[in-house]
Amino acid sequence: MLTIKLITENTDAVIRGLEKKHFKGAKESIDKVLELNDKRRVAQNQLDKNLAEVNATSKSIGQLMKEGKREEAEAAKKHVSEIKEVSKALQAEMDQAAEELRNLLYTIPNVPYDEVPEGASAEDNVVEKMGGMETELPKNALPHWELAKKYDLIDFDLGVKITGAGFPVYKGQGARLQRALINFFLDEARDAGYSEIMPPTVVNSASGYGTGQLPDKEGQMYHCEVDDLYLIPTAEVPVTNIYRDVILDEKQLPVKNCAYTQCFRREAGSYGKDVRGLNRLHEFSKVELVRIDKPEHSRQSHQEMLNHVEGLLQKLELPYRILRLCGGDMSFTAALCFDFEVYSEAQQRWLEVSSVSNFDTYQANRLKCRYRDENKKTQLCHTLNGSALALPRIVAALLENNQTPEGIRVPKALIPYTGFDRIK
Repeated sequence: MLTIKLITENTDAVIRGLEKKHFKGAKESIDKVLELNDKRRVAQNQLDKNLAEVNATSKSIGQLMKEGKREEAEAAKKHVSEIKEVSKALQAEMDQAAEELRNLLYTIPNVPYDEVPEGASAEDNVVEKMGGMETELPKNALPHWELAKKYDLIDFDLGVKITGAGFPVYKGQGARLQRALINFFLDEARDAGYSEIMPPTVVNSASGYGTGQLPDKEGQMYHCEVDDLYLIPTAEVPVTNIYRDVILDEKQLPVKNCAYTQCFRREAGSYGKDVRGLNRLHEFSKVELVRIDKPEHSRQSHQEMLNHVEGLLQKLELPYRILRLCGGDMSFTAALCFDFEVYSEAQQRWLEVSSVSNFDTYQANRLKCRYRDENKKTQLCHTLNGSALALPRIVAALLENNQTPEGIRVPKALIPYTGFDRIK
């Protein structure tokens, strides 16, 4: 969440930034934050004065008793009791203001960086770069859901039987391709200096609030109500929460972690041709990169993550493009975000496979994730994360873009992992 310091010292800039994100009621929300903060601060100042007066008066009572001034001592005791009663009311008022302030801050998104372009939706995103190999498909090329059926790789109907729509069953070479991609992505991350984590795939609400999925995305998460636990939408949640309420030493930064997990998203309201097959699932596999860094180095970390994801797509020989997201299409928590998309020749459309985001101090402030600098001063970290990569649409593009009359070609980088060079 946004820091009070940022809001109070840069009020107009914060409001402009929230308006760039198309956050409704930006000015009203920030005005309310300032009002509640003033209320909390005034109550705190009065409480401090009352405490000082109680301490001073309490010290005088003993002296008055020694001097035989019993009546004055009793009056002083009464005065102390009166101040304490007033302080109780002030404490309750301050606690209420602080709680209202915290709950309001949870509902306000992060402020985008200046280089984030203006725009209301995905149509306004800026193409930063295009790359990869051009693909020539045979006549009557099939979409991946038809290829999956033809080669018995993925059974969507069986997934419906077992669970419901959006939970496919991978079979034979399809399952081996999934496992090959997971291992390939993890090995590439390890070679780039990331430490592998195997976290839980259910988290408590504190973890959801820590990374900003709650309360913003509560309706999109699977909730285990009896235990009040949530199935994770991404490994970002458990891995970043490792550092909740942690003070790191500056020498430990940047922290670089990666994790493979299953991910779960309700995707409520999703329907139509764009969600067919692997295009949008309720459960899918993903390898995630998470970095914790100091502010002056986080831009470099972000670029290194972008380079890493681009390198994966190049090794997979897929046509891709990198988008700089506009304010209106960015996530609730991001300050700067780039999306990677691969081109599906059979579907004639771009498929998002990764978002790489810098959250500045927004998540760290929620998490109380800090570091101690060389002057022993405690400061908020910056957090970053990115998919490297999400598997479903990668698999869709690999199947569609590599189909030949002799079967589906496997990219060279994956052959050591699959054990076969062609799906037949």
